[in-house]
Amino acid sequence: MIHNDDSKDEKGDNHIASSAQTPVRPDAFDMTDDEKIASIKKDVENILHTLGMDLTDDSIKGTPNRVAKMFVKEIFGGLNPAKKPGSSTFENKYKYGEMLVEKNITVYSTCEHHLLPIVGRAHIAYISNGTVVGLSKMNRIVDYFAKRPQVQERLTMQVVQELKKVLGTEDVACVIDAKHLCVNSRGIRDIESSTVTSEFGGKFKENSVRREFLDYIKLDTQF
Repeated sequence: MIHNDDSKDEKGDNHIASSAQTPVRPDAFDMTDDEKIASIKKDVENILHTLGMDLTDDSIKGTPNRVAKMFVKEIFGGLNPAKKPGSSTFENKYKYGEMLVEKNITVYSTCEHHLLPIVGRAHIAYISNGTVVGLSKMNRIVDYFAKRPQVQERLTMQVVQELKKVLGTEDVACVIDAKHLCVNSRGIRDIESSTVTSEFGGKFKENSVRREFLDYIKLDTQF
């Protein structure tokens, strides 16, 4: 029986997510990192060989191993729950009761439809209900959920959901503005467009609070 993959291609080209959770199999971590690297190395060798590349050439003979290590240890490292940032928080002893905004957090992720880069910025805000989190923790949470095959909508939601759990409050928001190389470098090849996604929880669903947050991230601070 011949299966038509056109519907799958269309879904991928339209960047449709199937779930708010990363689709990971139950046996995803039965193999060690070294075992995964060895397996992926063989797959990359096969891809390059099929494309007609000479794997004895000095420039390319190490590529399969480099790519395999990059997949497991770096760009998809966020799939491993052991790498999830710790969730240490602090009492808001100074009673800061206004919005806290961390903007222009670098986002490096990978589109799960074409395995091409997503590059952009995340802007996060929360209103403390008595608990605060270190500023770098927000960067680390973004980085953790970005380092996996991803769609931007899911990434935005996962960042907000995690910070809600860490801070014990619904009052969390995130906006991500990013370029997708699966749009910029292939297909329509539109190098100017970017994608903006947002997730607003608790008080950020109120127009005035949401507007205050959006006004903050427009600030063009010079250092």
